[in-house]
Amino acid sequence: MTRFALLIRPVAADDHRSGFSDTFAETDPSAPALSVGELSTQRGDGIFESIGVVDGHAQEVGPHLERLEHSARLCDLPAPNLTQWREAIAIAASHSGPGEYVIKLILSRGVEHGPTPTAWVTLAPAADNSQARTEGIAVVTLDRGIDSEAPARAPWLLLGAKTLSYAVNMAAIREAHKRGADDAVFHSSDGILLEAPTASVVIRTGDRFVTPAPGAGILHGTTQISLFQYLSSRGFEVGYETLRTEALAEADAAWLVSSVRLAAPITSVDESALTVDDELTAEMNAYLLSPRD
Repeated sequence: MTRFALLIRPVAADDHRSGFSDTFAETDPSAPALSVGELSTQRGDGIFESIGVVDGHAQEVGPHLERLEHSARLCDLPAPNLTQWREAIAIAASHSGPGEYVIKLILSRGVEHGPTPTAWVTLAPAADNSQARTEGIAVVTLDRGIDSEAPARAPWLLLGAKTLSYAVNMAAIREAHKRGADDAVFHSSDGILLEAPTASVVIRTGDRFVTPAPGAGILHGTTQISLFQYLSSRGFEVGYETLRTEALAEADAAWLVSSVRLAAPITSVDESALTVDDELTAEMNAYLLSPRD
């Protein structure tokens, strides 16, 4: 249940005022706040970010704001004022308590034919992801239905942007459940491994950790980037590669990594068992639960 909501009146990216409190309006999270003409609900025409909060600390705020800015550029939305959004995030985080929460940033094109975008920030308790982190998840591979060159050939597909149009992602997760799995991993129609509907894929082969290269329309994961920094500091080799779909089932170990679920070890791929490194997974999640900026 949403605990806090803050409406934002977006200002220009180059607005350098000292504070933005006059552009925020706290609102009852359970009260109506959007117009029936709002394009975020009519067409999914907008972008968002989900930021994990642990014991009052909003994680990886900078990378999330950079990705929000990147998504806005891909979607031809006005560039967000990152200082304004950072201030809004701090206000939302101050309303959390001990434990894990999630802050959502939403920037919509606004009301149809309206003059300005619509924006808001919410805070809610995070789902309990302890079982996925400790016991792991089964995944199935699903064809995204486009080849790996499509994102470059057709940038209007917005595959590198974190848009509100998540109906396909949710349908993929439902399909995974129908097949007896917990989650899905997409691959291109020409057999290139991509990403999960709401997470990045990390594969271990020996002491090398790789994730699919983001050039095929993959959303670059903020948590994956942070995790690679940690693994590199531990002496492991990390990298980005173009991987065939079968690389997932052939891995020594693999994880789905995201801002709220954190590192969930994959126990099976298309019903084929995968080894789980319990000790390393616990170390990963201990790091990901520590304050990260």
